[in-house]
Amino acid sequence: MQWWRRLAWEAAALRRSALRAVREPGRERDTLIQSLKAAAAAILAWAVTDWWWESPMALMAPWAAVALVQSTVYRSLVSAVQQVAVIGFGTILAAGAAAATGNTTAAMALTLPVTVLLGSWTRFGTQGIYAPTTALFVLAYGSTSFADVGHRLLDTLVGALVGIGVNALILPPVHLRDVRAHLDWLPHETAELLHIMASGMERGYERVDAERWHDRARLLHSNLADLREARVWTRESYRFNPGHHLRRRGPALPPSDVDAAWERVTHHLMSLTRLLADAAGRTPSLRPPHADALEPLGALMRRAAVASMPAQEARERALSEAWDAHGRLKAQVIRKDEETATSLGGFVAETQQLLYALEPETNDADGRHDAASDRDGTTALPHG
Repeated sequence: MQWWRRLAWEAAALRRSALRAVREPGRERDTLIQSLKAAAAAILAWAVTDWWWESPMALMAPWAAVALVQSTVYRSLVSAVQQVAVIGFGTILAAGAAAATGNTTAAMALTLPVTVLLGSWTRFGTQGIYAPTTALFVLAYGSTSFADVGHRLLDTLVGALVGIGVNALILPPVHLRDVRAHLDWLPHETAELLHIMASGMERGYERVDAERWHDRARLLHSNLADLREARVWTRESYRFNPGHHLRRRGPALPPSDVDAAWERVTHHLMSLTRLLADAAGRTPSLRPPHADALEPLGALMRRAAVASMPAQEARERALSEAWDAHGRLKAQVIRKDEETATSLGGFVAETQQLLYALEPETNDADGRHDAASDRDGTTALPHG
């Protein structure tokens, strides 16, 4: 019965995706739109080459068109050049091999190693597979005459132009949602992690707790790679896109230097959670923090959680209170023995760097600490 449960789960997931595609903007709707555009491009290309021109190689047009409704207009153009090139090469090479050998099997033996090797060249991306498949179709169906080769290349070109045109003129894709989603997710997830860590300081934490926090901090850090990739997609989706100026895009995206600021935040979170793990367990490599150190450490993390969110007024007050807690923690270092001072010193250093990373770009009014951008030349975390 296990496969029934799996099938039911898949059916439920498919139903949820279909409902989201209909009810709200998102990846599911974008996928649905691109799928419908690809189908429309294939039908239009078929109508032009089969119904209007009555081409004997009409299949090549919808085959090319459906593959060229890509995730961006720029990607459609690049893929079109790649596809036409590999199909043309596969067609001409196969026809030439057939003419030279007069035998289909011998022609395949000559053609396929070359076209498969060409298809593996990274310059052709996902379109490389069309080189050997085209050669196989040419040889298997015996369409090696000059007229057949000409029709195949012309119909491929028509399909490519139709695919590009449909993608560029009908709701051309602009990738903004993923960047906003990552930039919304990072502060909320950071705040949640810091709140959980603060609760752990208040009740007393175990090594397993710190290891779990470290895993979440690493996930935060790895999300930055997804954010950078989303920005690349956004920039690419503007290239050669005739419709992006007509689309409602909402508020402008924060500049890319925000990514560097979040990278500093997540880096120090990873280091802090690693220190907490090293100072816990049966055989800690660092002296566990005393109870009197856990209170300011927990207060600092709770206020830092508020400071990671975009509410300007609450952030400034939270940062001030976090720095007060940091001062109480720092004062304990000189009162402890060497081993405890070593452990506390690590916590003081990492939390100080974390607070600097969360600083707004302007200095605090009382001048107690500089903004990170003034202190070390890096960008502080902007909000709002």
